[in-house]
Amino acid sequence: MSKQTQLAPVNTQAVVGNFTQTELDTLKATIARGTTNEQFALFVQTCVNSGLNPFLNHIHCIVYNGKEGPTMSIQIAVEGILYLARRTEGYKGIDCQLVHENDEFKFNAKTKEITHEIGFPRGKVIGGYAIAKREGFDDVVVIMETNEVEHMLKGRNAHMWKEWFNDMFKKHLMKRAAKLQYGIEIAEDEPVSGNTLDATASYEPRQRIDITPDVGRIEVNEGEVVDMAAELKKKQDEIKQQMQRYNMTTNDLNQLTAKHFNNKKPNELTLQQLVALSKFIDMEHQNRQSSAQKQETFDPENLQFSFDEFEQESFNIE
Repeated sequence: MSKQTQLAPVNTQAVVGNFTQTELDTLKATIARGTTNEQFALFVQTCVNSGLNPFLNHIHCIVYNGKEGPTMSIQIAVEGILYLARRTEGYKGIDCQLVHENDEFKFNAKTKEITHEIGFPRGKVIGGYAIAKREGFDDVVVIMETNEVEHMLKGRNAHMWKEWFNDMFKKHLMKRAAKLQYGIEIAEDEPVSGNTLDATASYEPRQRIDITPDVGRIEVNEGEVVDMAAELKKKQDEIKQQMQRYNMTTNDLNQLTAKHFNNKKPNELTLQQLVALSKFIDMEHQNRQSSAQKQETFDPENLQFSFDEFEQESFNIE
């Protein structure tokens, strides 16, 4: 008589968004391995708020070891962008092509028509374009030359750009077109200058930002560095406006900060902590607005670990 195999019970109850505790433990040990507790909390909340699934390669958590400790970069994959785009009403697809030096390529800025004829041998890639289509809207056309992405060859993902340049270039074009046509705004986006043509309006691409836990620098996209102090001040001002918009008091802010950041005060938080605090404020506001639905407040204590200590930065909230 064979013995029946008994499996350990699995907790299928969601504790944060749609994530169960088992899934959170798996994330922490695999996809988000190496993150600090607070970085992990921020990554999970970004997944929940955006609806992206890290287990389906929609969103990635990249950790770099720096002098001041681990640096986390939340990167949205093209699969994630397309997932959100397909859920947009009127989605009609995105066409993306690379232009080689022996191709015949013309773009009529007035009629917004593209003529692209392929010749063989095609030669090296000199540019590319993506056309995002949506019912009831003008097509969005993003056109770039290869020299506009040369900085990618020296950034964090340089090895990927060098090894699979054509694929990475096409994904870059598709992400830009999709974000503009379907209004996709996720994670902590910051404006980045660029020379991009589109069929509806001037375009300033918004790319991901690397979140560094301590004083140092912030890397926007791959390789471009912005001033940490300026970003810190900007986030402080955003939180002030956020509190006013939600009619929340200084006492509310102090309570949220103490709850989520080991009894710290608002003027002791670093940039990364301010980013997380902003999300906690949004959730607190949502909970107050929909308490009847018993929407669960995202509390890092549910993740069964405590925050690490971080170097302090100061700002004043009136």
